This record gives sequence, C-alpha cells and structure tokens, in this order.
Amino acid sequence: MNAWNPGDLVRVGYKTGEYLTEVVENHGDKLLVKIMAVTKYPTQGDLHNPLEVDVPLFHQRPALSYLEKIMVPAASVIRFNGTLPDYKESLKAALEREMEKLRKTSKWAERCLVELEILYKESFTNPK
Repeated sequence: MNAWNPGDLVRVGYKTGEYLTEVVENHGDKLLVKIMAVTKYPTQGDLHNPLEVDVPLFHQRPALSYLEKIMVPAASVIRFNGTLPDYKESLKAALEREMEKLRKTSKWAERCLVELEILYKESFTNPK
C-alpha cells in the first residue's frame, strides 16, 4: 500500500468522472484531495437506465470545480507522474471528448438502425 503524502498528485475516479487531484490530507483508508484537472467528463442521464431519455429525472452532471475538495478511498487512487494541465483547458478538452463520443455513438446508432431496417424489410416483407 502506498503512503500518500500531502502534495502527491493522484488520479481519482469520482462518481462518473475522472480527475487529477492533489492529496491534502491522509486519513488512512481515505484521502482528502483537491481537484486540479479533469480527465473524463461525468456521464449524463439516469445511470440506472442507460440510454433512456424518458425517465423521471435525466441528470445533468457538471464536472467538479477547480480546487474542490472530496474524500476518496485511498485504495482507489493511482499516482500521477505527468505534467498537470491547466484546469480550464482540461475541463474543455474532457467536455469536448465526451461530446464527440456521443456524436459518434449517435451517428453509429443511426447507421445501425438504417441497416437493421433494411434487414427487417428483407426478412419480413419479401415472400420466401
């Protein structure tokens, strides 16, 4: 097990996002960390009903704020040895990656639907 010290840079997953953080306090099995950069933007929508839009509450999840402090399990953190990016730039890049992933998924789903509709027509409208 790593002995985490204040000032150590670590990567953490928190809820549905991922962040580069700095250790503020070590509480044994938990660490208090502060957000320094965003590596993965949080997932939107209802996590219990993925890909559903007609749900009672479609969650909008913003990324955690710069220097926001959170408690995380010490066992879940990974040491970060790279160059720490600027928070605002990392936030923008993570948000843009998430948006592009969803655009690609949407285009892929639309194309799949077109192909499946063709297969459906071939399978069920032509007498064989």
